[in-house]
Amino acid sequence: MSEIFDALAHPIRREVLELLKRGGMSAGEIADRFPVSKPTMSGHFAKLKAAGLIRGENRGGSIIYTLNLSTLEEALLGFMGRVGIGSGAGETPPTAEGETT
Repeated sequence: MSEIFDALAHPIRREVLELLKRGGMSAGEIADRFPVSKPTMSGHFAKLKAAGLIRGENRGGSIIYTLNLSTLEEALLGFMGRVGIGSGAGETPPTAEGETT
C-alpha cells in the first residue's frame, strides 16, 4: 500500500488520475496538459502504473491510459482499516453532529 500512497503524493500524478476519471486518454493528450517535459510525464506514468493505479494499452502506436479502479478501491479500504474506520461489526454510526449514539 505504501507504493500507492507514494504514487499519490505528487500533485501531477493526482491530477492525471482526475483527468482519467472521464475516460481513457493517450499519453500525449495527458502530457500536453502539464508544463513539464514528456520524459518527466513518462516517469509519472511509470510510477502510477507500478502502483497499479493506471493501465496502459498500446492502440495503434499510442499508449492509452485508463484508471484501475479496483486498486484505488483496495487502497481506500486498506487505509480505512488501518485507521479503524469500518473495522468493527457492532460499530455505532456517527450522528449528523459526529457523535456516536
